[in-house]
Amino acid sequence: MITGEIKNKIDQIWDTFFVAGITNPITVLEQMTYIFFMKMLDDKQLQEEENARDWDCEVENPTFLNGQLWVNPEAVSDEERAGVPYENLRWHVFKNFGADNMFKVVRQSVFEFIKHIGTGEESAYSRYMKSAIFLIPNARTLAKVVDGVGCNGTHQHHTNGADTTVLGERVA
Repeated sequence: MITGEIKNKIDQIWDTFFVAGITNPITVLEQMTYIFFMKMLDDKQLQEEENARDWDCEVENPTFLNGQLWVNPEAVSDEERAGVPYENLRWHVFKNFGADNMFKVVRQSVFEFIKHIGTGEESAYSRYMKSAIFLIPNARTLAKVVDGVGCNGTHQHHTNGADTTVLGERVA
């Protein structure tokens, strides 16, 4: 059972969704999953970059390509066709944008980017994400959710199987 500080942090995130009019628990979980996935992608590459520096080598198959632009394959506007730096798709970068800019980047670029990861291959992920919809309604709500997820190491995940930290609490 989740108690104490971790429960309070989770409740605050749920309350943020509720205040924004997102009250269906499945929808809240779905939107939170997208946000966690965005963070986990960047956390994974940050760890790979740190390991590459330690071993004096390059990151193999990075998710976010250094110095390049990502162009949404479904781009319709000239702005979208111009692309966005991969760097701006990274959690540790966009979380520091102002609320309005963060909302624009996450809704128009980051969310579309995660929808297209692994496209071209038929997988459960690509089938599910094909119909995914970003439902966070405004900049203020997104900023509060990102802040809630990011505070005190929220949802830091170590994939070695030894430990996991969720909302700042270590679980062995």
